[in-house]
Amino acid sequence: MTFTERLEVRARRLGCRIAFPEGDDARVAEAVGALRRREVVDPVVVEGGSDALRRAVAMLTGGAVDGVVAGAAHASADVMRAGLKGVGLRPGVRTLSSSFFMEVGDFRGGGSEVLSFTDAGVVPDPGPRALVEIAGEAVRLRRQVVGDEPRVAFLSYSTLGSAGGRTVERVRQAVERFRESFPEVPADGELQADAALIRAVARAKAPGSPSGGRANVLVFPSLDAGNIAYKLVERLAGATALGPILQGLRLPLNDLSRGASVSDIVRVAAITALMANGGRRRTARDS
Repeated sequence: MTFTERLEVRARRLGCRIAFPEGDDARVAEAVGALRRREVVDPVVVEGGSDALRRAVAMLTGGAVDGVVAGAAHASADVMRAGLKGVGLRPGVRTLSSSFFMEVGDFRGGGSEVLSFTDAGVVPDPGPRALVEIAGEAVRLRRQVVGDEPRVAFLSYSTLGSAGGRTVERVRQAVERFRESFPEVPADGELQADAALIRAVARAKAPGSPSGGRANVLVFPSLDAGNIAYKLVERLAGATALGPILQGLRLPLNDLSRGASVSDIVRVAAITALMANGGRRRTARDS
């Protein structure tokens, strides 16, 4: 069973209510029907035309639904603005960002797997502090959605001092801060992509690296790099790209591409349910 297939199975067990403020879009209507028939989530279509997104967010913050999926008809900026204004960021988070889950074929000898690409959808030019927040939220999101232990690589055109430059120094600062904030998470950088992903290369370029050659969370130094990378991997390697999944918000609200397919909408709804369930577990532990 593939990762995308498992998403539906895992979400089905949770009984989450997910709001859709774009029910008049034919793709959303078809996806809502599929979600209802397959009992992946309990979809709630929010009526109200141009006011539907605001109403859906109000339902989320009021506890009437567990998550919101929008963006098939709304611009990404409108969805993110609704999230920031109506839901707000989690305590301690100052940067809204995103991750793509990239389901890729076997390239390390262990079968197909899922990589997190962050940030490839929101923050154009993150500084060291923002890179730390982006990586931290990607770790949190991966634990909720993929369910494995994250291994983080901060990417660059340099590997551990092989080159210099303004952006390299920015990544180095971010790695130092990340290790202070998340000492339990294997992380390294700056790393070139091959050193992050391929063990033989890591042994040569970054011997002893805690995440080199085994990274599953790739932190890109800019939106240019992340966005270009995910599209190349999707188109040239035939990867399945799920996202951008918004991270950093207090409650799960996710944005769709306006070119999203019915399958995309179903998968994002399942991811939103897993995010909502992860939030419930933490609340229970903290109480």
